[in-house]
Amino acid sequence: MTTQCQTGRHSDHDVYAAQCPCRAMLDLLANKWSALAIGALEDGPLRFGELQRCLQGISPKVLTQTLRRLEESDLVVRTVYPAVPLHVEYALTRLGLSAAVPLGLLRTWVEVNIDSVPAAQCESSREGVL
Repeated sequence: MTTQCQTGRHSDHDVYAAQCPCRAMLDLLANKWSALAIGALEDGPLRFGELQRCLQGISPKVLTQTLRRLEESDLVVRTVYPAVPLHVEYALTRLGLSAAVPLGLLRTWVEVNIDSVPAAQCESSREGVL
């Protein structure tokens, strides 16, 4: 399925086409940490430490990389407040809020249906086999 480009920057969008710029956005949004960070920010801005506590298991390095990629794609905005010490908050942009809707549906689907997945597959995916 192709859709017409609204910006005029290139021809039709087709995420299945190797050269389509949609692929980079799909890669970003399909990333586990991106999807979880967007979900954590749905209720409002969070500081780095708050976000890290919410996303159990993420390292500071990976969280920094994830937030930078989301910011570069205009899904997240980083606001620095001049205080001692510096106060930095991350929040979803309008585009980020729109991405949160389908990602929220996917997270809900996983939570509802996880018990239907054979136990061996769940264990293998946790170990990085799948």
